[in-house]
Amino acid sequence: MKHTHRSSFALLLLVLLSGCQHSDIRGKVSQIIAQIRRADYEADQATLKKCYDALTPFLEHQELAARVRYWRGFDLWRRAINGFNDGLPSAELEQDLKQAIDEFKQALAIDSAFVDAKVGMTSCLGFLAFMHRSDQPRARELIGQMLPLLEEAKRAAPDNPRLLWVIGPVLWNTPPERGGGQDKAIANYQRGLELCSKLQPSQDELEPTWGKPELLMSLAYSYLNRSSPDVSAAERNARAALGIVPYWHYVRDILLPQILASKSPG
Repeated sequence: MKHTHRSSFALLLLVLLSGCQHSDIRGKVSQIIAQIRRADYEADQATLKKCYDALTPFLEHQELAARVRYWRGFDLWRRAINGFNDGLPSAELEQDLKQAIDEFKQALAIDSAFVDAKVGMTSCLGFLAFMHRSDQPRARELIGQMLPLLEEAKRAAPDNPRLLWVIGPVLWNTPPERGGGQDKAIANYQRGLELCSKLQPSQDELEPTWGKPELLMSLAYSYLNRSSPDVSAAERNARAALGIVPYWHYVRDILLPQILASKSPG
């Protein structure tokens, strides 16, 4: 009986230790994700590179692998977006986008129902198509890959605010007679904001929950750049985005100054 008791105690101790180790791993991954999110907003390319590499040791953790792959893809995706804004070489941007697509694909290979991985892939393919717009066969090939993914994501999660953020540029660049246009894009972003206020965000820090600041930023950009600009609405949305993320480089240092300059006479 004593031997059985000791064996049961040892088993319980092993379970508890395993739980602590798992919790510690999740905590480390969560810390790296938080660094990625901040580095994205700050356009800190060096930190994004370090964080991508820092996630490598966790790729073999079966339970977390799909999310680790997602955040590595997100890291590269945002490096490319920030690189567009800051004028980095196109070859570097294209490499980041292609590598991001590979990460998202691997996330989907592990978890085929992971809609946010499809959202990331869709956006990356859209950026690549834009980069190759002067090569129409290549651009059409990329759009041909993008549109089915977009439709799959819309069927699976039509109320995903991050999906709506990615749909916005597609609508913006689609003529009104084909169901798009500037007003449709703005209405799409507004719907995304409404959903953000209604949806209960996941408490799991490894799950994507971003979206509200990005939607506000896109509304600000859209109001500024539509055929009949609404500069007041652009400024209001830009300042709302900065109210959530005051250190956002693009909004603070690029977009808002453009909006304020458009208000100045002459």
